[in-house]
Amino acid sequence: MNENQKNFDAEAGTWDEDPGKVKLAGEVAQTIIRAARPSRDMDVLDFGCGTGLVALHLAPLVRSLTGVDSSSGMLAVFRAKAEAQGLANVTSSLVDLEGGGELPRGFDLVVCSMTLHHVPDVPGLILKLGASTRPGGQLCLADLDPEQGRFHSDNIGVFHFGLERDLVARSMTEAGFADIHQETASQVEKPGPEGVQSFSVFLLSGRKGT
Repeated sequence: MNENQKNFDAEAGTWDEDPGKVKLAGEVAQTIIRAARPSRDMDVLDFGCGTGLVALHLAPLVRSLTGVDSSSGMLAVFRAKAEAQGLANVTSSLVDLEGGGELPRGFDLVVCSMTLHHVPDVPGLILKLGASTRPGGQLCLADLDPEQGRFHSDNIGVFHFGLERDLVARSMTEAGFADIHQETASQVEKPGPEGVQSFSVFLLSGRKGT
């Protein structure tokens, strides 16, 4: 386990106490729902699911939802919440891609929210997410637009200060996705040294070729 994962384990128990995180995840989830139209015949993978703030919005709408994360602490909270909500179609998997772990495959919809900026090799990750997506399936990626390192109070474990939408879209194309659509999923307001700062979060969605 690397230091970045240890930080997430330590924060898991209080993660959902931040109303800003809850609001952001809810807005991303609703944007995914509008873009991907999840249905009861779909199997969904949420990579970097954390405590399930996005995933548990999607789970009641689909056949199955698998939450994947590299933090055992986050997954423990995720499983407890799913059980408390009576969501029998939810499973979880601890996967450390940097440690050689592999993602499960065969999903109709793969989502990844606010995780890309924590990953050193974003194009490489998108290729792996593409491999987990069935032909004809969809990929939805949500993350920060470029933000100059001002979004997080602590940038340990942050490899990218936001991402250019066009570069993410290009990586999706290289991973076999077409009809890529981009939109703003959320606008996050945070206090800063120069007053309230605004950060935008994009959603890019596309469909894998058959």
